[in-house]
Amino acid sequence: MNSKKNLVGRRIALQALALASVAPAAFAQNGARARTGRAASGADAAPSAVGAWPTQPIRLLVGFPPGSVQDISARIIAPGLAAAFGKPVIVENKAGASGTIAADMVSRATDLHTFGVMNNSQLTVAKILTPAIAYDPITDLTPIAMIGTTPLMLVVSNASPGKTAAEHVAWLRNLGDKGNYGSPGTGTPGHLGMELLKSRANMSTMHIPYPGNPQVITALMGGQLHAGFLPPGLVLPHVQSGKLKAVAVSSETRSPLAPDYPSLNEINIKGAELELWSALAGPRNLPQEIVDRLSAAAVTIVRETDVRGRLLTAGWQPTPTNAVGLRGRIRSDTRTFGGIILMRGIHVDA
Repeated sequence: MNSKKNLVGRRIALQALALASVAPAAFAQNGARARTGRAASGADAAPSAVGAWPTQPIRLLVGFPPGSVQDISARIIAPGLAAAFGKPVIVENKAGASGTIAADMVSRATDLHTFGVMNNSQLTVAKILTPAIAYDPITDLTPIAMIGTTPLMLVVSNASPGKTAAEHVAWLRNLGDKGNYGSPGTGTPGHLGMELLKSRANMSTMHIPYPGNPQVITALMGGQLHAGFLPPGLVLPHVQSGKLKAVAVSSETRSPLAPDYPSLNEINIKGAELELWSALAGPRNLPQEIVDRLSAAAVTIVRETDVRGRLLTAGWQPTPTNAVGLRGRIRSDTRTFGGIILMRGIHVDA
């Protein structure tokens, strides 16, 4: 059975890597569709209708619970978007299925006012991991702008007797498959990043998915989990209060978001660098004028001193990047995550 699953994992990961190679063409086709428009999506609206956009409140769907890093980033940029376009911006949490419920809702939206604040996996390998989901990140979503990035931090529960990063890693390694870790869902950066880390650090802890990172943190503090690979902005308050123990961050060098803690490189775990990011995306066939206006507004908002400060405080490194730059990051992360899927034989049957 394991051999069969590994073969399936290798096949879908190879598809992911192939997808990354053709992604530029797919994005180009999406852009062409956006410019020509389709009646089914409302994208063939008269120029005057698009020019008057927005004509109603803007919805930002988040695929994770309130208090998650994606939710926080959405709520930080929402007031700026409301001021820029003169309409209310409503953040709605549609948690579940590793964020794919919200992403699918965005992909099917036809009102020109529904968008999503999404992470790496929602916009890259979600369809490769779970072929049964209805949307394809490359063909059914339109990249708009990057908001921010963050490394992940390996944290362990207070059950670890270790005092140093190396001792915490040794504890996890010695637990073998009796150890466990939590993530906000299968295929999320927290899951794929931890699987990459396991391969580099010779660990075999078992994965337990949760609806979101806040629930993972609660389980860690309650003793139901041994470890997690989580955004520093969410876990550092609990580390500093003594409720969790920090090990290291997944950036190549120390992160300005957690300067007191070593990188994985510093504790001799090589090749496990990975970032989580937050980005604004819309449905396919979104008129190019709306893409351009939203992209420019989002980049401007993230560059504002007040917003940058709030993102940093929340644990995000502000990364104002327009639609073109975001497309490039999607291609890069599709290759990265596809490689992890291939290496670890990950797939989702549902």
